[in-house]
Amino acid sequence: MSKGQISQFIEKYYLHFNAAALVDAAKDYEKQLENGSKMLVSLAGAMSTAELGKIFAEMIRQDKVHIISCTGANLEEDVMNLVAHSHYKRVPNYRDLTPQEEWDLLEKGLNRVTDTCIPEEEAFRRIQEHIFKIWKDAEEKGERFFPHEFLHKLLLSGVMEEHYEIDLKDSWMYAAAEKNLPMVVPGWEDSTLGNIFASYVLKGELKASTMKSGIEYMTFLADWYTDNSKNGIGFFQIGGGIAGDFPICVVPMLYQDMERTDTPFWSYFCQISDSTTSYGSYSGAVPNEKITWGKLDINTPKHIIESDATIVAPLVFAYLLDM
Repeated sequence: MSKGQISQFIEKYYLHFNAAALVDAAKDYEKQLENGSKMLVSLAGAMSTAELGKIFAEMIRQDKVHIISCTGANLEEDVMNLVAHSHYKRVPNYRDLTPQEEWDLLEKGLNRVTDTCIPEEEAFRRIQEHIFKIWKDAEEKGERFFPHEFLHKLLLSGVMEEHYEIDLKDSWMYAAAEKNLPMVVPGWEDSTLGNIFASYVLKGELKASTMKSGIEYMTFLADWYTDNSKNGIGFFQIGGGIAGDFPICVVPMLYQDMERTDTPFWSYFCQISDSTTSYGSYSGAVPNEKITWGKLDINTPKHIIESDATIVAPLVFAYLLDM
């Protein structure tokens, strides 16, 4: 398939510096797929609130993503945007807000993420009613699931359809649920739904064991990596933090701690980040540092695009989708 206008544009004009790094990363991602490699995409920051789902969902539908690692916030915020989009409030002058103006937003039930406020009542509470029933039902049946599996059940059940405010094709979580896409959600407990689940545990209404843990996510990922690495597995990292650090560690864990010395390194690596390299910074570390930790090989294609992920990721995905 010939490339579309967006792809042709970036190939013609994105020739140097971070622009060229974007094109190189996209082309190497494409080569990975052509060679039969799988691809992990990690989502940090607030990519769901930034509505990355509008294009990321299509990446999932076209099998250009094979497993996702994301923060608990990205997991839930895509669903929140699905059911409460019209109630979100944009604050373009967010840099100028006074502490009093921030407090006023809180009193209105608006939780700010940079220039966008998530409406607490319409987003969090609308989901809470339904997800609690699914949590409780599983517990009563003696079943246990991962955080993302509970949300997949919520979406596929159709119980929230009356609240949908965007086109379903723009929800990456719905696309992932339809495909039963493998996911890991490290540190889920620090998300809003994680806090809500913990509150039910404190009140004695749910057992903590009903939710599968981070250790279980890691052991699941270890098995998935082992079963799918025949032709290589690439790593496309959006932002930094736990969404990236958690899954990339599965390789040295298998190689060093499990002593499975035939475990292949990640076959591709790209990170989009505007974090600068500094003492002890994981998000700002150059890819070559990962060689010393047994995550990447000397010859692994490595890319870092130092820019805003909300600008870069859609362009890379557009290239891969031949737009």
